[in-house]
Amino acid sequence: MENDAILPDLQSCLLCEDVRCEFNGMQTLVGVINVIPAPGLPVNCMRLCIWARWCSGSGKFRQKSRIVGVDEQQVIAQAEVEFVLKEMEGHATNVHYFGGVQFQQYGLHHVEIYLEDELRLRFPLPVVRIAAK
Repeated sequence: MENDAILPDLQSCLLCEDVRCEFNGMQTLVGVINVIPAPGLPVNCMRLCIWARWCSGSGKFRQKSRIVGVDEQQVIAQAEVEFVLKEMEGHATNVHYFGGVQFQQYGLHHVEIYLEDELRLRFPLPVVRIAAK
């Protein structure tokens, strides 16, 4: 982070199955996830995406996204990206794609978003048992 940087606000963050870039430059989020239901373990997710939008800041920054296990220690997936906000009125949208994510336990996992090394957002991601049909 630069010395004269103004820290941005995290405008929004979602976990979903896919993010598609349309011809007009807009993004379509597919399959917004708030829980992962599963009849058995392990749970294999072919693709998970963390979509995050930053605004109201200026400078060069580093975002780290993580999915953390039930024990709060195991990092199931992690990615980092550097981004630049040139002006206070601008925004930056970061998408992290994770392939082959595997959940070994039922219970409360968490999605974490860091700016530099500071935790800016943490939200629950329950992996729950459902009856097999």
